[in-house]
Amino acid sequence: MSARRLGIACSGVASLVAVLMAALPARAGTCPASTTCPTTVNFTVTAPDGLTISVPNGPVSIGSGAPGGQISGQLGSIAVSDERAALTATWTASVIAATGGFTTGGGTAPETIPNSDVLYWSGAATATTGSGTFVPGQANAAAAQSLDTSRTAFSKTSGSGVNSATWNPTIVVNVPAGAVAGVYTGTVDHSVA
Repeated sequence: MSARRLGIACSGVASLVAVLMAALPARAGTCPASTTCPTTVNFTVTAPDGLTISVPNGPVSIGSGAPGGQISGQLGSIAVSDERAALTATWTASVIAATGGFTTGGGTAPETIPNSDVLYWSGAATATTGSGTFVPGQANAAAAQSLDTSRTAFSKTSGSGVNSATWNPTIVVNVPAGAVAGVYTGTVDHSVA
């Protein structure tokens, strides 16, 4: 047999051996009797949806009231879902009213209720899952805060892993004495980080 043919044959055998070696499972080694023989095992825990917040579909009506009076009603369920599966699974949900206040008609000064007259209080959680400490932004009506600046609506200050919290905040409107009659519309924005 020629050297050239022998070289091709040897090359083919070497390739076949390499393929077979790659296909064989790795071995941990050979261990003598009465000893442990370890195999390392890996698996992955995934975090499918991250950190999200859900709010009610609008428009939400919270009632009616006269100029110089007060209107109060619940906004509906707000829910934070934390599926990051983090070692430190803390978060803060914030709330603020959109710029421009709550308006009716043409939105002139008498047709606008400013965000400083619109208050928010979260109350206690209506439901929670997971470990850790869940803290309302405003525990009761006495702690209500105006929505003219960003406020903490709810937070989770300790714990790990997947968790969630739901609350049903109350909106309180101090209607100015000079407000005109009409259906007032504005936006309350929630976010979580």
